[in-house]
Amino acid sequence: MKLEVKRVGNSTGLILPKELLGQLNIAQGDWLYVTENADGSVRLSPYDPAFEKGMKIAEKAMKTYRNALSELAK
Repeated sequence: MKLEVKRVGNSTGLILPKELLGQLNIAQGDWLYVTENADGSVRLSPYDPAFEKGMKIAEKAMKTYRNALSELAK
């Protein structure tokens, strides 16, 4: 599916067709997560409270162990 990036007021946005909203089981006002994949592509997924909680834990761990993770990345 091809989507056009459009100006929405002073912002920029995507207009999602009704078919895609139904396929993702989302409605106006719902939140989507954008996840960047290793190949540079992105993935949109519906809001998931369990995923958000896990991401907050991961972000805290990455901040706490930033130096160790930086060394391991070398």
